[in-house]
Amino acid sequence: MKHIHYLVMAICCLTFIPASAQNFPKMDASPIDMSYYPSGVAHRFFAKNDKDKNAVPVIRIIYSRPQKKGRDIFGDLEKFGSIWRIGANESTEILFMKDVTIGGSPVKAGRYTVYALLGEQEWTLYISSDLDGWGAYAFDPAKSVIAQVVVPVESTSKTIENLSILFEEAEGGATMVIGWDHTIVRMPIGF
Repeated sequence: MKHIHYLVMAICCLTFIPASAQNFPKMDASPIDMSYYPSGVAHRFFAKNDKDKNAVPVIRIIYSRPQKKGRDIFGDLEKFGSIWRIGANESTEILFMKDVTIGGSPVKAGRYTVYALLGEQEWTLYISSDLDGWGAYAFDPAKSVIAQVVVPVESTSKTIENLSILFEEAEGGATMVIGWDHTIVRMPIGF
C-alpha cells in the first residue's frame, strides 16, 4: 500500500513539472518603446507640481528600436525610394487622443500606423488606417492613407545608435522627431 502511495505522488509530481515550466522567448534585438506628448505625461501620477500632475496625454507612439551596429542605415540598410515601417518588427503605431491635423488633412482621434517613403532630401510620412501589421509588407498607400506630409531630411554629426522618436512642443501643436544614424526628420502635428 505504501508503494502505491509513493507511485501516485511520483506521477502527480511528474505531471505538474511540465505545466510549470515555460519557454519564454529571448529578448528581441529591437525592443519596443513608446513616447508621449506631452513628454513625461505617463509619469503624471508621480509629479511634484500641479501642472505636471494635471497633464493630459495627447499622443502616444509605440515602436521597435533597432540599433545601428556600425551599419549605414539610410540609403543602404533602408533603401531610398522604399517604404519603411519606421522601426523594426511590428508597424509603428500612433494613438491620437484628440483630433489632429497632419499635412493639412484632419485625422480623427484614434489608433493608426506610421510609414515613411524614404528619400535622400525628403521623406513622405504616411498616417495609415492599417493596424496590427508586421513591417510594411502589406502597406498600400492607395488603400489606407488618411494623411501624409513631406518633410525635409536633416543631418546630424552626432550618431544616434538606436532609432529614437520623441515629441516637442510647437506653436499650434507638436512635432514628432524621428532620429537614427545621422538622420533626423520632423513631422508637424496640429491640434
